[in-house]
Amino acid sequence: MTQFRITLGLTAAVAALGVHQASAQSMLESIGEGEGALTIVAWPGYIERGETDAAFDWVTSFEEATGCMVSIQTANTSDEMVALMNYGGFDLVTASGDASLRMVAGGRVQPINTALIPSWGTIDPRLQDAPWHTVDGVHYGVPYQWGPNVLMYNTEVFPEPPTSWNVVFEEMTLPDGQSNAGRVQAYDGPIYVADAALYLMAHQPELGIEDPYQLNAEQYAAALDLLRQQRQLVSRYWHDAFIQIDDFTNEGVVASGSWPFQVNLLAGDGQPIASVIPEEGATGWADTTMLHADAEHPNCAYMWMEHTLSSNLMSDLSVWFGSNPAVPAACSDGSGMQTAEGCTANGMDDFDRIRFWTTPVADCETQDECVPYHRWVSDYIGVIGGR
Repeated sequence: MTQFRITLGLTAAVAALGVHQASAQSMLESIGEGEGALTIVAWPGYIERGETDAAFDWVTSFEEATGCMVSIQTANTSDEMVALMNYGGFDLVTASGDASLRMVAGGRVQPINTALIPSWGTIDPRLQDAPWHTVDGVHYGVPYQWGPNVLMYNTEVFPEPPTSWNVVFEEMTLPDGQSNAGRVQAYDGPIYVADAALYLMAHQPELGIEDPYQLNAEQYAAALDLLRQQRQLVSRYWHDAFIQIDDFTNEGVVASGSWPFQVNLLAGDGQPIASVIPEEGATGWADTTMLHADAEHPNCAYMWMEHTLSSNLMSDLSVWFGSNPAVPAACSDGSGMQTAEGCTANGMDDFDRIRFWTTPVADCETQDECVPYHRWVSDYIGVIGGR
């Protein structure tokens, strides 16, 4: 798989990011008494205590058992997560692959002593040593949840599921007889360049793209051209899940890349919404709970990381968010609400079709030289701004 082929080149890639990671010797050697508090930066919907829906609560039991009172700061993009962790004052972050290595490189997170996490062995083997949180055999986090960036669509406009991402990239007449112009959205984050590259892998194979996160100058230019074309169709670049939900409900948006979280909430509210992974495949996220290098509450943090693996969290979050648990047994072991059928519906069997987010670096494997992430950031800002 592409996302795992980078293991041998990971040291060079991290060095290219300017790594100053903490040494393995700085890992916690034993867990002491909890400090009474825990601060977590998380994606919306990731840390629930029953306030949104009383049925979904994996915080209260943790607080009662440990005395560690959890406070949550939500972040809507990976760049926002990196900025918050750079600012400091947080213990943990649920980082996606396009943020995790940047935080390792910046010395913002510390190595994890997996021996202090009794349930480590229950983690999906495909995730245990994943290169977005493992450097030179040292783990910098605990796998959390994973899933695809799905194509969400309005079933009244699309009586049959769309088969291609072309409905958001190419101007066309949709099945309801109206144009898609002004009725589609794109993600407001530089990592979305990879979605364009993934589309080009299928539709312009002559470009020779092997990995949507490893693009040479020509391939990158083609991806930007596609994104500029898409700019003429997009009604909004979304990063707030709840604003996207409102746009599909009230603003006439009918198709967009999205997370299963929005799909579940809209469908649960009776809206005519469904999702699909199109024929080109999808980008996706495999999120990792990472510990800040200067965490004020490391004991509570280690207790939480074990809690994520051994409590109802893995199962119930999978239902709530529409994601897949890092512990496969949580699909069917009765620890929470999830079932084997539910995990299948969430894409558990689609792992090989997903190109997981990772940080683009210049020193890449598939090319002599690739366009680094800082270029993705500045150029995508230009695309959104109409340049």
